[in-house]
Amino acid sequence: VQLQASGGGLVQAGESLNLSCVASGNIFYIDRMGWYRQAPGKQREEVAIDISGGSPSYKDSVKDRFTISRDRAKKTVYLHMNSLKPDDTGVYYCNAAGVKGWSTDSLYPTDYPHDFWSQGTQVTVSS
Repeated sequence: VQLQASGGGLVQAGESLNLSCVASGNIFYIDRMGWYRQAPGKQREEVAIDISGGSPSYKDSVKDRFTISRDRAKKTVYLHMNSLKPDDTGVYYCNAAGVKGWSTDSLYPTDYPHDFWSQGTQVTVSS
């Protein structure tokens, strides 16, 4: 399973940016897909998570500015970021959790024992 994130860039405060992440490989089902970010000198933090059958969750500081959406058929998750602030600067990573793939004999789905991560995509917001 591979995750490919794209869409980062350099914008000014108040502008918008859209990230996307597509999953590929032996995938039968993905329970959760979401976005994390890591600012220089800080730990990686959860930004937004799309949960199958549930409501999305957001970091408090991005509520009402960011929107996560998922196209399950395309195995793609998006992050629409509006009213960006310098504090949103960081490397953004896509995550897939609760992933099931087909067994080696392709007869039944089986759980992967770990999450999957994309490469990072840099988001820089200038003031």
